[in-house]
Amino acid sequence: MKIVIAGGTGFIGEKLTNLLLAEGQTVVILTRGDREPSGKVQFVKWLEKGASPEKEIRHADAFINLAGVSINDGRWSETHQKQIYESRMTATDELLRIISLLPEKPSVLVNASAIGIYPASVTSVYTEDSTERANDFLGSTVQDWENKAKRVEEHSVRAVFMRFGVVLGKEGGALPLMALPYRLFVGGKVGSGQQWVSWVHVMDVVRAIVYSLKDDTLRGPVNVTSPSPLQMNDFGKTIGSVLHRPHWIPVPSFAMKLVLGQKSALVLEGQHVLPRVLQEAGFEFMFPTLRSALEKLFSRK
Repeated sequence: MKIVIAGGTGFIGEKLTNLLLAEGQTVVILTRGDREPSGKVQFVKWLEKGASPEKEIRHADAFINLAGVSINDGRWSETHQKQIYESRMTATDELLRIISLLPEKPSVLVNASAIGIYPASVTSVYTEDSTERANDFLGSTVQDWENKAKRVEEHSVRAVFMRFGVVLGKEGGALPLMALPYRLFVGGKVGSGQQWVSWVHVMDVVRAIVYSLKDDTLRGPVNVTSPSPLQMNDFGKTIGSVLHRPHWIPVPSFAMKLVLGQKSALVLEGQHVLPRVLQEAGFEFMFPTLRSALEKLFSRK
């Protein structure tokens, strides 16, 4: 297969590219910078003046869209929120333009999304059939992103919206910051401790993306979370246990809001989300429990 990736050099994209190459696939990465081809990876310029990526791509079996300014970097100022939103809309618009110009259409567009589309709740359990929608910044952004990406179906291209949970990895995502207080022996309950953390190991994320490329029954929203979410207090206790550190110093909500502003919602609020579609499709998680994921991630081997 020839697979085009937007956002292929990021935290998730790099691991995804490596997995696809290991399977013998041909990978095209859309980039704004100048990069030399590396093995089976072809780099194609896009979102630059004069760039015509469709002329270099010519044909592709699948497109994967991971592009967008990270929600984890910096405070959620008005400027940063605008960058988060517009980067996703601009990248998706350009992918739709490219696909529209290809004489032979890809079979599928796998578009990144997020469980932030569901409202924060301590009591609700969300699956892909849930119709409740968050009306905050992240929820509105995700809804607009999915609605825009869905337009690819006008070209008879299957659309899959991968709603990522809290992605855990060594080199990026939320885990390094979440583990830091425990490494410093000051870890403890964050906020009420009752908020849900629907987490997923980064390798299960990339495996789920590849699975969705091959299983043409998957379409629409797909929750990419482990089957065993935890409430924040238990999540923290597990980090402490695996790192052999205490779980004892609480961090009150007001302190998180003071430090992070609106972005504090990422840790003070949460959703209990289950990956029903993936499980019914036969996908098996490498890391179904938090302890198994953390033991692998914190291992020095």
